[in-house]
Amino acid sequence: MTIGEAAIRSLRADPAAAAIHRSLDFYYGDPGHDAALDALYRAFVRPGDLVFDVGSHVGDRIGSFRRLGARVVAVEPQPLCIRAVRAIYAGDDDVIPVEAVCGTEPGTVTFYVNSGNPTVSTASPDFVKAADGAGGWQDQVWDSQIDVPSTTLDALIDRYGVPAFVKVDVEGYEDAVLAGLSRALPALSFEFTTIELAVAGRCLDRLETLGFDRFNVALGESMAMTFGTWVTAAEMAAHLGSLPHEANSGDVYCRSRNG
Repeated sequence: MTIGEAAIRSLRADPAAAAIHRSLDFYYGDPGHDAALDALYRAFVRPGDLVFDVGSHVGDRIGSFRRLGARVVAVEPQPLCIRAVRAIYAGDDDVIPVEAVCGTEPGTVTFYVNSGNPTVSTASPDFVKAADGAGGWQDQVWDSQIDVPSTTLDALIDRYGVPAFVKVDVEGYEDAVLAGLSRALPALSFEFTTIELAVAGRCLDRLETLGFDRFNVALGESMAMTFGTWVTAAEMAAHLGSLPHEANSGDVYCRSRNG
């Protein structure tokens, strides 16, 4: 048993960590899931690369990036989730946890906590409003608020270096994250949801302005690209707009002219 496995076992047995038990069970201990993640990210991440994982939750993507040989800056504002990241990757100097939201500017922001399902906690009040009454979201409740530190992608780059890949998964706050980036990077991904497609549109506009020119998408947890060839921002926007509400979510993958 590795240190990480022991930490996961301990977290699963800890009543104080009950809110993330479902996530730990879903994201850890499935070799097929791990293999699919690695196959997806291998197209973007090479040994020795620096990766930013923005919205790390319980850190399964960190595991994939580390298996691929990358160094990881893991950005996560939720105390319970960042505790899990620190425990699972304790002793790994190539994982740097940052307890913060990534947004438009440094400072402090209000964070809306869904204690029953922390994976959809968010810094976006608009996301909470969009989920209210939406199909498939009826049981979700954001039952508390906390003030958390905020940083930016530019500030992280200034401190840690230029990443080869950035993963952004922050429940409707993706446009704010990208507003804090002022340069093109080789590649990144951002999550979208069908309850807030306007956020995805703003992300695509921002990325195109920064020099990203090729896009693809993987729906849900499929970890499989939809298109056999990369498409333009306009084509991606049209595709996302055509998705049924039931598609729910996915990740848009983006390459720049330098990627």
